[in-house]
Amino acid sequence: MANLIRSRIDRIRPYFITFFKWGVFAAFIGFTVGGVGVLFYYGTNIAAQLFARFSWLILLLPIAGAVIYFLYKLLGQAGGKGTNLILLAVRQGEKVSIRHAPLIFIGTLLTHLCGGSSGREGAALQLGGSMSAWLGRRLRLDDKDGRLITLCGMSAAFSAIFGTPVTAVVFSMEVISVGVMYYSAALPCVTSSIVAYALAVRLGVRPAAFQLFGLPEIALVPALQVVLLAALCAGVSILFCVCIHGAGKFYRRYIPQPFRIIAAGLIILAFTLLIESLGGSRDYNGPGMEIISNALAGEVRPEAFLLKILFTALTLGAGFKGGEIVPAFFTGATFGCAAGRLIGLPASFGAGVGLVSVFCGVTNCPIASVFLSLELFGPAGLLYFMLASAVSYLFSGYYGLYSEQKILYSKLSPEFINKKAD
Repeated sequence: MANLIRSRIDRIRPYFITFFKWGVFAAFIGFTVGGVGVLFYYGTNIAAQLFARFSWLILLLPIAGAVIYFLYKLLGQAGGKGTNLILLAVRQGEKVSIRHAPLIFIGTLLTHLCGGSSGREGAALQLGGSMSAWLGRRLRLDDKDGRLITLCGMSAAFSAIFGTPVTAVVFSMEVISVGVMYYSAALPCVTSSIVAYALAVRLGVRPAAFQLFGLPEIALVPALQVVLLAALCAGVSILFCVCIHGAGKFYRRYIPQPFRIIAAGLIILAFTLLIESLGGSRDYNGPGMEIISNALAGEVRPEAFLLKILFTALTLGAGFKGGEIVPAFFTGATFGCAAGRLIGLPASFGAGVGLVSVFCGVTNCPIASVFLSLELFGPAGLLYFMLASAVSYLFSGYYGLYSEQKILYSKLSPEFINKKAD
């Protein structure tokens, strides 16, 4: 009898050890990375407010670009892979330097301060991933646990900065290798995300949430309209990815650094002044959260999504820092608002479908997209957003924001393909 009890204890002991180990480690990561994420949230908000208040800051964008380049070069991180490096750290155990964290922090603040078009969630993945990877090395974790703790940091930073803890967990687990989720990371990522989210809310961070108007009842006609809009959004997501990657290739081919990032600053400045001279505004500089809110309320300029793609490609392709996800939200919401109205959907609802569909298309993360819709808009239109995510995932092909993302299974059949995103 004693041997039987001892045998059962030996069988369950690893589960309790894992539970308590990752409960402690993940809570620590959630608190540490979440705290830095809160600072990043407030820092980028202040930078955006200063840019809106002092119009002359746009003149400093080329100088800000030069500062970003020389900071990265000084700390030995010039030509870094950005978010792709974090994906490689999880999938292949590639080392991520702690120097990456302050660089992405400062670089994103300078980009936002001087009017570059970028977001902060992609930067959050880099910030959280590099910090947690470094902490993992200090804790002397082995290679496998080091990969899990990097996922913890990604979840914590995304959760703290954007206020969507469930999406943060699912996205971190889904984006690395599409088709296979690291379920062993479920407890660590959930714990770190919850801790980071609770800390952020406690420190005054307002979770992103929007109200949609005109949600249709479940019926055949609106379902077909959602399918059509999602397919169109998949095309927009391909355009978004092609422009982001194409701008980077163009810059690298024709303009060496540091002239590349300075030239990009001058080009963005010229486009900004041109749009203002034509009676426009600076809606396409910075993250553009206000325009996303306007689109979700049903107000949009029809050309907004194209101009946002242009400004974002010019900014990120040259080496300015930040994220691609909020610009993708902007692109999807503005396109969905305008196109949804044309095909008979309420403009606000169309903007919501567009936001989720383009996010799904550029990230290849349909499950995270469904949870994103739930956390941003509530459960009312969940079935439509599930449909939109599925359609966008199919029609966006194998394009993606992150060239190191692996798509393991075909989108056309249950076939193992193991290819990188285009």
